[in-house]
Amino acid sequence: MAGLYIHIPFCKKRCLYCDFFSTTLLERRAEYVEALIREIQARQHETDEPIRTIYLGGGTPSTLDIRDIQRLLAAIDAPEAEEITMELNPGDATPEYLQALKKAGINRLSMGVQSFQDELLHLIGRRHNAAQAIDTVHWAQEAGFDNLSIDLMYALPTQTMAQWQADIEIALRLGIQHISCYGLMYEEGTAMTRMRDQGELMPIDEDTENAMYDYLCARLKDAGFAHYEVSNFALPGFASKHNSRYWDGTPYIGVGAGAHSYIGNIRSWNPDDLDAYLRGIQDGNLVRESETLTDQDVYNERIMLGLRTCQGVPRKAIQTDFSAYITKGLLRETNEGNIVATQSGIHILNRIIEDLMI
Repeated sequence: MAGLYIHIPFCKKRCLYCDFFSTTLLERRAEYVEALIREIQARQHETDEPIRTIYLGGGTPSTLDIRDIQRLLAAIDAPEAEEITMELNPGDATPEYLQALKKAGINRLSMGVQSFQDELLHLIGRRHNAAQAIDTVHWAQEAGFDNLSIDLMYALPTQTMAQWQADIEIALRLGIQHISCYGLMYEEGTAMTRMRDQGELMPIDEDTENAMYDYLCARLKDAGFAHYEVSNFALPGFASKHNSRYWDGTPYIGVGAGAHSYIGNIRSWNPDDLDAYLRGIQDGNLVRESETLTDQDVYNERIMLGLRTCQGVPRKAIQTDFSAYITKGLLRETNEGNIVATQSGIHILNRIIEDLMI
């Protein structure tokens, strides 16, 4: 099995925390879609394995007209695709648009909700409000979507535990199948990092952030969600098939500006520059950088990605001494002989991973 990722970099406005490649040049969407179709047609058979999952991410894919979505999906030769996900900003949604997405073949939506608190949405630069997010979920359900994911964020400046608990309860009442939750990261070059450095906002302290995460894990477990990856929770049968490709080494093709691909032991990526990407596709000489992973690289990635999942890493595959982490209760061994992070271990998982790499 293989996956296909399609990067849609367009945003009506940039969120203050985001460091993904994006652009607000909406007037270039038409030529970008044409370039995407050409790249899809040229590259979709780079792997011998059939494409089983398709993911339209961004950026904001929902800035595209429904006709562009239809054209992109029509260009893909993937009759065996079982999961076709599209990221959606609630500020773009209408009942008609959601119905058209369902009819076009999208069968899973990932909604960038982030919070159900209007003051927090304003703080981080989102362009929707809580009511729009709730309406979007209802409209999607009415359109026939029964595989819905929402993103939530915690450790936001000024965010209280009560607000975080309220967000989780609202999400659960909405009857969605998948929740992705991310602690705010102050990425280099983002507006929020500049605001922090200039003293315009105060980050949440580490103890509060950890408490928010622990509450999240316990509450979603009680609600029947499986914690299958550090940031991802799903009801039985609703784990993201596409995203799981990234964590288990399954090949995937990435098309669009800034998109990454992984086939065999080769990782490649398109330029994260709109003009360079469009010129390269139009001229037929797109410069795609790549690297061949060494055995050490493959091992380190297996440690880094495997320990983020509930499956963990087989004990016999780990080449470094991890016994101290077992003794301290930060790692544990499953009945299947795999090493996984405990709840306490997740709090310092990056440090553990770095220590176990070679």
